[in-house]
Amino acid sequence: MTQNIYDNPEFFAGYSRLDRSVEGLEGAAEWPALKALLPDMRGLEVVDLGCGFGWFCRWAREQGAARVLGVDVSEKMLARARDTTIDPAITYLRADLERLELREAAFDLAYSSLALHYIDDLPALLGRVHCALRPGGHLVFSAEHPIFTAPANPGWSVDAAGRKTWPVDNYLCEGPRRTDWLAKGVVKQHRTLGTYLNLLLRLGFALAHVEEWGPTDEQIAAHPSWAEARQRPMFLLVSARR
Repeated sequence: MTQNIYDNPEFFAGYSRLDRSVEGLEGAAEWPALKALLPDMRGLEVVDLGCGFGWFCRWAREQGAARVLGVDVSEKMLARARDTTIDPAITYLRADLERLELREAAFDLAYSSLALHYIDDLPALLGRVHCALRPGGHLVFSAEHPIFTAPANPGWSVDAAGRKTWPVDNYLCEGPRRTDWLAKGVVKQHRTLGTYLNLLLRLGFALAHVEEWGPTDEQIAAHPSWAEARQRPMFLLVSARR
């Protein structure tokens, strides 16, 4: 079963204070780049894997999606999502993505934001997603970049020029990695960039776009601290078609 860290009170309190939790999609640095990968939403049947507070579910409906299913393992996240959603075309389901069953050919778009790096059996989940998409359907997701999930302890150092550097630890050794982020003992699944992409190809997806996200000059001007993300990419963004 997926580690349900989001129902940990300490983690949930910290996560609720993040910009992406307070401001929604616009508070997520990678959102403009991720949004550019999405198809025209009008009339689409959409599933959001790891929907959290439901920000994307509501946005998809505002853009004309016909129906949206938001799935998350966290009771606390879903409670917030339901409290802030008044739309009968949006349904929220509590389910472990490791065991999630989806109807065959039921969706035009499967979307996931920063959830897949928590999944142990990713091949099984993405295989079910492939079956749940209609021919020509879209899969768009973000995950923590593999360089970000394989940091060496203590994480970063400072070079002779005073810049932060992040050595990578056993990059090719895939599997669970424990980290302390908002709470102690958060488990993320490290896998290489090649593993992500070859898995999609093996399942029959056609890759449309792969991006190792970094902030634009305009974003850095507005948020100078984001410049650190140019030292190593924080996010992997992928668009694929069934």
